[in-house]
Amino acid sequence: MENITTEHYDILFGQEAYEHLGSYLNNNGYSKLFILTDSNCYEHCLPYFLSNLPTDVPFEIIEVEAGEENKVLDTCAGVIQTMLEQGGDRKSIIITVGGGVITDMGGFIASIFMRGIDFINIPTSLLAMVDASVGGKTGVDLNGIKNCIGAFAMPKMLIIDVNYLETLEARQIKAGYAEMLKHGLIFDAKYYAYLKDIANVDFNDLETLIHHSVTIKNTVVTQDPKEHGVRKILNFGHTVGHAVESYYLMNESKETLLHGEAVALGMVAEAYISKELGYLTQEEYLDIKETIHTIYGVVELSNEDIENSLEWLKFDKKNYGGNIRCVLLDKIGSAIYDIEVSKELVVKGLEAYLN
Repeated sequence: MENITTEHYDILFGQEAYEHLGSYLNNNGYSKLFILTDSNCYEHCLPYFLSNLPTDVPFEIIEVEAGEENKVLDTCAGVIQTMLEQGGDRKSIIITVGGGVITDMGGFIASIFMRGIDFINIPTSLLAMVDASVGGKTGVDLNGIKNCIGAFAMPKMLIIDVNYLETLEARQIKAGYAEMLKHGLIFDAKYYAYLKDIANVDFNDLETLIHHSVTIKNTVVTQDPKEHGVRKILNFGHTVGHAVESYYLMNESKETLLHGEAVALGMVAEAYISKELGYLTQEEYLDIKETIHTIYGVVELSNEDIENSLEWLKFDKKNYGGNIRCVLLDKIGSAIYDIEVSKELVVKGLEAYLN
């Protein structure tokens, strides 16, 4: 698979990438390597990674508890304290081995430790491979508000190795697939048309699909690295999806939604809003809704759930002036951003998702 070169780093594919990783580590004078992972990846992914790590740089493994609920400042403080106790300094480097939680959090820790050290991402989930580990966004949650503390920080390298996906359950694969569908909906109608017929998708060639999704995201990010404009289209489905995801995360009576599941829900609601505002045709909206419902089913939301989820909309990072602003579709394969939307229309979008 052909590697992808961005303005700041290389995205390398396959097992041969580890040779480049070893050379990079050995030739850049790092004093210490910290490998950040979580309790799931420690068991299922780390042995494989370590068997492919050709370096003489001394390393320490730091394990944190798995789950979005642990992507918080307290966890970061614990990791930083461990790094200090283990001799971390400004010539240290962090390698993240994990899904989106670990790549988000590890990149953030690297950006603030000693005012910034290098880091490398080794994503192990489909969602992290196609989205979370690409583009330089890092961050942690605060009181359920997604990624409200963070920084833009680019890794020195990103390695995508589909062998890690063998450790995932089907639910996690489907969660990452939602972000791939999103890439098609906002940028590439033919890609979406292929992905939506999931029964005929060749998952034996998943690396090719991942490569295409990463290429789409990199194309968008290159135009707008700090998300002042067009990069916002990558947030399609996220305004509504993040609100529901945060509500579920902070409600002990609810089973936590995976990020991709919440985004899938959000894409249907925001496609409905796109249709209601005259951007998307009824036929296109129903196509998206049927696709999402077929692949993901329906998250059951009561009127109370919808009302409580709306309270989280005010924390969306695309908002300004006290107004909700969404990414919408003007057709399948093309997105527009900074569109002001009322709460009432969001409610209708969620009700349409359910019906």
